[in-house]
Amino acid sequence: MKLTYDISALTPYINWPYFFFAWQVKEQTEKDRLREEALRLLEELEGRYRAYALFELFEAYSDGDDIVVCRGTRIPCLRQQQGKPPYLCLADFIYPKEISPSSFLVPPSSKIGVFATTVDMGLETDFAKDDYQKMLVQLLADRLAEAAAERIHEQVRKEFWGYAKDEQLTIPEMLIEKFQGIRPAVGYPSLPDASLNFILDDLLDMKQIGIRLTESGAMKPHASVSGLMLAHPKAHYFSIGKIGEDQLGDYARRRGLPIEVCRKFLAANL
Repeated sequence: MKLTYDISALTPYINWPYFFFAWQVKEQTEKDRLREEALRLLEELEGRYRAYALFELFEAYSDGDDIVVCRGTRIPCLRQQQGKPPYLCLADFIYPKEISPSSFLVPPSSKIGVFATTVDMGLETDFAKDDYQKMLVQLLADRLAEAAAERIHEQVRKEFWGYAKDEQLTIPEMLIEKFQGIRPAVGYPSLPDASLNFILDDLLDMKQIGIRLTESGAMKPHASVSGLMLAHPKAHYFSIGKIGEDQLGDYARRRGLPIEVCRKFLAANL
């Protein structure tokens, strides 16, 4: 499923604290000034540029620390190894195959959503002559890609998947994640391996919305987000943190890649 969003449709979903953090702005008067400038620029960009989203819903089951979607594609996940138990893995929020209910009565936790969002590449290339405007537009592009992820997740919960049809959250409530379920993004603490984008690309065909992948799995345009959507009522975000050589070896085996390749992908977690 491919969706296109006008900038004005996403502006209410922008999470401004992250925008201010990127500028290292702390004073409220400066935040107000910067936000007003950003809003004026967004109005100027309206109609010239848009944001896009891809989403697919799959039957799924867990097999150890892997999430397996209906076509047999495996999404290897990592498990926490430090701190206090329980040591979590995203696969914990999907039913194992042996107890997965029949297809005519499937609860939310035996399905998985896969998504990607991005913006027109012009937002990253058309403002190179002015360093300040280039930075301002780039940071707004990042926020628009995240806002598109927020919007598509709302539509998935209430319409496309429909596991929260009666949800009545305000946008501020959504921005502090009061909804059921999570949408862990590739490259973030619970799904740190950016090269998983190759697997998600096989499921989504990201070029439909203009996303291409680098050799390491990074997305272009830079203002892009990809990840999973999990609906389990107890699903919550967590950080994998540091892992040992034992899990690195197991992960490499499950990825079907040389251990030294996975070592590069997971350098920050070793």
